[in-house]
Parts: sequence; structure tokens; C-alpha cells
Amino acid sequence: MTKALSGRRIVVPEGRELSHLIRMLEEYGAEAIPCPMIAIRDAPESKPVEAWLSRFANGTCDDLVLMTGEGLRRLLGFARRIDLEKAFLEALRTTRKITRGPKPIRALREIGLDGDIPADEPTTEGIIAAMRQHDFRGHHVGVQLYPRNPNRRLMDFITAAGALPDPVLPYVYVSEADDARVLEIINGMAGGQFDAIAFTSAPQVRRLHDVARAAGQESDLLQGLRRIVVAAVGPIVTAELETLGVRVSITPKGGTFFMKPLVRELANAFAKNGKAGVA
Repeated sequence: MTKALSGRRIVVPEGRELSHLIRMLEEYGAEAIPCPMIAIRDAPESKPVEAWLSRFANGTCDDLVLMTGEGLRRLLGFARRIDLEKAFLEALRTTRKITRGPKPIRALREIGLDGDIPADEPTTEGIIAAMRQHDFRGHHVGVQLYPRNPNRRLMDFITAAGALPDPVLPYVYVSEADDARVLEIINGMAGGQFDAIAFTSAPQVRRLHDVARAAGQESDLLQGLRRIVVAAVGPIVTAELETLGVRVSITPKGGTFFMKPLVRELANAFAKNGKAGVA
């Protein structure tokens, strides 16, 4: 492996898979600057999740939309703690599974299962496009949501398709880094101390923006993000950045929305021109 990122300082705002991403960047010679801003916790109100699991284990759902791999893992954890894991897995095997992107499929394969209806694009619109090819009239459709997105668009589509949505939110995001550390990163980007930043989730973008806005440093954040190379793991993160007016220079090619292809594209870009497309 070439050291295409040798001497490059790359900000890594990640939570659950921070060490994995840092290791991949270091293999290319980069100095990874961690900023663990997002942590994931079980939903603090367990009763709605447990009630949903009980319904699902009793076979009420004909279909299940899995938006994230983390969501399935959290549901399994809840089921295990209330002695419903076996019944949940049995119901999961016979339920038609609709997956948004590769991460839910990976989580299913960890338990010996696979998706049935994959979305070509890992977005809500991708899920809807995949579901349009099938008949859901009279079905009960479980929907695993993710934090800060009640996804009315998907709920409305399922209802219009003649089905009954049954949503569940099994986890929440919490801010893990203190604001001072986040402001250090923002000031460092604005001051030219880093070469790139690699975003792997939309909440990371929102966390940076929230801290900058609260501190009156939105202009510093935008200046920093426009000064360095911005890499995003997929279209959802890219869209979040674009709402701030930030241009994403690097994303994985060919719809492979994983960290490894993201790091490879970063390395290729810096090896090619040294600036990865930054003007």
C-alpha cells in the first residue's frame, strides 16, 4: 500500500467506528485527528420499543423497512433483554425485509439473514422507489427509524400504498465531545491546520454546525470547510453539507458507500494532484 496520505492531517468526526477509520487512514500514512462528536445510545424510553418488538414477534408485520444497521442491532439488544430474541429472529426470517443501503444488509448477514428488497440508492427516495415495484395493499409494514427523522415522506407513501406503517425508534444520538473540543477543530480548519475532513454521518455535520452557530462562529466553520478537502461517505451526508453551501470534493465511486472506499478515494485524490480538487 502506498503512503499517498503521508504528511496529511485529516479530521475524523466519528463515534462508533472511530478506531476503524483512523486505522485505515494511518495505513495510507495520514495523521488522523479524532473528534468523537456522535455517540449512540438505546432509546431512553424502552416501553415503546418493547411494545413494538412484542407486536413484531407475534407476526403482525408483513414487511420491515430497515433504515440502518445500527437500528437492527439495537432492536436485537432490546429483544434479548426482554427474552424475545428467539421470537424476534423467527419473525424476522419470515418477514420481507426492505433495506436502505449496505449497512442494514451487513447487520442482517451477521445473524445469518439477508435483505429481500434492496434500495438502489441509500435514501428515503431510494426506499420508496424500491417499494413502488411491489404490492403492499393490506400489509402491516414495520419501519425502523433513525434519530431526528420521523420520515413523514415514507410514512405517507406506505399509507398511500394501502398499507399500515408501524414505526419504531430504537436508538438516539448524543453529543460525546464537549463544545470546546469541537470549536478547536473548527478554528483549526479555518486556520489551515488540517488537509481534509472525512464525514461518515449527517449528524456529524449537524453537530459541527450547531456548535458553530451557538458560539457565533458559523462563518469560521464555512471558511474552514471551504479551505480543506471535504469527503463524505454517501449522498445523505453530501446533501447535509450542501445545505450549508459546502462543496463535497470526494465520495466513494460506484455506489459503494463504505469507509474503505472513502479512504481509498481520498488517497487517490491526494496522490494524483496533491490537493484533491481544492481550488
